[in-house]
Amino acid sequence: MKPVSTPINPARRRTLQQLAAVGAVLTSPHSWGQETPDCLLTPAQTEGPYFVPEAPQRTDIRSDPATGTLCPGIPLQLQLQLLAVRNNRCGPLANAVVDIWHCDANGLYSGVRDRYADTSDQQFLRGYQISDTQGMVHFTTIYPGWYPGRAVHIHFKVRADAGNGRMHLLTSQLYFDDRITDQVYRQPPYAGRDPRSPRNAQDGIYRRGGTALTMAPVAGAGAYMARFAIGVRTG
Repeated sequence: MKPVSTPINPARRRTLQQLAAVGAVLTSPHSWGQETPDCLLTPAQTEGPYFVPEAPQRTDIRSDPATGTLCPGIPLQLQLQLLAVRNNRCGPLANAVVDIWHCDANGLYSGVRDRYADTSDQQFLRGYQISDTQGMVHFTTIYPGWYPGRAVHIHFKVRADAGNGRMHLLTSQLYFDDRITDQVYRQPPYAGRDPRSPRNAQDGIYRRGGTALTMAPVAGAGAYMARFAIGVRTG
């Protein structure tokens, strides 16, 4: 798929400019927790070709904003906590812009054009949020589908102002326990497709740090729920 290049609109630019407020969090000695083995940096992975800078700010990313049409799929409640990691200590990373994007149940991304489909005027399964004082963001989405050559995954990008015109940046991907994906894919709208390939261990990108990026969502009332801590280097 070939991504469509779109300039950042003024509202989006203002949001990024507001990231300067995070500087107080990163420099305050009171914002840092004690050293802990859980204070780990999250591995970076490739952005891939499907990032689109014009994603809307929203919690529920299941629909295309222009039509309101919901993508079919089993709901997934995804909670991410951003941690600023410095000298093996960490604290909440507030006011960071967090983008996520992933394919639908049939393996299609929005905002792109290729030989299979033209979704360049759609924005389903894309969105961003700004982390709160505890570094938390929450998204309502669906369990992703798959496409040939890649394990099941969600892309994410974190941007936080570091002062002096610099920016802390982490781009990576989240993966799913294969056993849980097997259970999900027995249900519509995932069932009926060819067997997915590859699984995690056969994905070359997954093999470069994917073990530390793998989630095991828990089945809840009508949705799966997953929580993941993301450590971003800030010093």
